[in-house]
Amino acid sequence: IHQLGGPKVQGKLRESADKIQADAINLQEAGCFSLVLECIPSELGKTISEKLVIPTIGIGAGNSTDGQILVLQDLLGMNQNFSPKFLKKYLNGHEVISNSINSYVAEVKKNKFPGPEHSYE
Repeated sequence: IHQLGGPKVQGKLRESADKIQADAINLQEAGCFSLVLECIPSELGKTISEKLVIPTIGIGAGNSTDGQILVLQDLLGMNQNFSPKFLKKYLNGHEVISNSINSYVAEVKKNKFPGPEHSYE
């Protein structure tokens, strides 16, 4: 993300797809035990996964890799401004957490928390 300026798909053109594929093979030959394929076309993810012996883990690389990863904070919807195409939010965590924190602050200000049930006598 930092080197490319965001979650931008790589390997859409034949030349760059060939380079990514060659890099993957070279990494395997160099001794890598697995490889993360991120933000590449699903067909390229499939091709690389079929050519390598080591497992491939995809994040934005289609469903033909050997495994999938999704960052927990992304999966939980913690950052409402981050929504690349490969991301599926399973929860609106930003809203849930914001509401929880706001409720806590309001209860503290109104002297409702901590109550007797949360205090030692």
